[in-house]
Amino acid sequence: MRIDLPSGPYTLAEPVVWPAVERPATSRVVYAAAHVVADPLGDNTPGSPAAVDWEATLRFRRHLWSHGLRVADAMDTAQRNMGLDWAATRSLIRRSAEEARSFGDAAELVACGAGTDHAPQAATLDEITAAYAEQIETVRDAGAGVIVMASRQLARVATGPADYHQVYGKLFGVAGRPVILHWLGEMFDPQLAGYWGSRDVSRATESFLELIHAHASSVEGVKVSLLDEEHEVALRAALPEGVKLYTGDDFNYPSLIRTGSHALLGIFDAIAPAAAAALQVLDAAEAACTEDARERLLAHYDEILAPTVPLSRKIFETPTYNYKTGIVFLAWLNGHQDAFAMVNGAQAARSLPHLCEVFTLADRAGLLADQELAVHRMRSLLAVNGL
Repeated sequence: MRIDLPSGPYTLAEPVVWPAVERPATSRVVYAAAHVVADPLGDNTPGSPAAVDWEATLRFRRHLWSHGLRVADAMDTAQRNMGLDWAATRSLIRRSAEEARSFGDAAELVACGAGTDHAPQAATLDEITAAYAEQIETVRDAGAGVIVMASRQLARVATGPADYHQVYGKLFGVAGRPVILHWLGEMFDPQLAGYWGSRDVSRATESFLELIHAHASSVEGVKVSLLDEEHEVALRAALPEGVKLYTGDDFNYPSLIRTGSHALLGIFDAIAPAAAAALQVLDAAEAACTEDARERLLAHYDEILAPTVPLSRKIFETPTYNYKTGIVFLAWLNGHQDAFAMVNGAQAARSLPHLCEVFTLADRAGLLADQELAVHRMRSLLAVNGL
């Protein structure tokens, strides 16, 4: 099959049929950070309250669960701080947790982000703590796991590490069960520069680790999105026993997962079939009886994920925070939603040449589920743009 792209004619690769997943992987705990599907008939112009297609949004979560992945919801992939307002977020948390119960334990299958974005004017540590507590209680009451997201308000108000420790120290008691802490780098959100009390990453890491060691029994894991493999490996080794490192590195995830990180990744929204297949192989590798068998299986794991890395690096290229556009674009190409539309009008955040390259890289990775549908939709997008 061939399609004419602005860069020239492109012939699609042989399609890949991914194996069905009989049970979730056991060697790693893996979350796919999921996007929301906008209502194409709603007013999702920039600055408007989010109008969400709830049926399609929940259907996509069922797609992720069917591949044995957990769902990280109401996070930056769902456009928190970039169009998903608190009213829609609150509804998403409740609906996602309810839907998860059809598959099993909601607290295991879905974890939701709790932050302070509904209180943009919070100007004191007490106000920020109260805002966090409100969202944590919303997630807890829904029955989902809690991910404590980084707070723009805290980044603005805090004067040093002690302020972060004061706020987070109070939140552990509110959650009622161990939480996942999220360190989101400034490449994902420039307003989070200097999080944990310093713009120097090594000093910020010292502050982060001090907090975790002081509250280890209240921390289930940490999700780190700094796109720095060396830093993540060192941080992973420095965590208290029992505290997981969930990689949020959408550039280096194959090697990080291979060497021991768990995962909470936006790119797994787009590459769920390949990710699930690779994790099944990793399970087999870690259970292998001989070193030769283990090495063969690990080579197969690498072979599955290698073509997904150029795709992920393209989707997450600078400005990284616009990666959601590529994620939703692939969901549309693959028939998971009927329109290439996003809340806050974010479908316009990437250029047509960028999207064309995402299309070809997804095809080379075997991640166009129905090539005829994907080509039809790609051609329609080109036609709308006068090509």
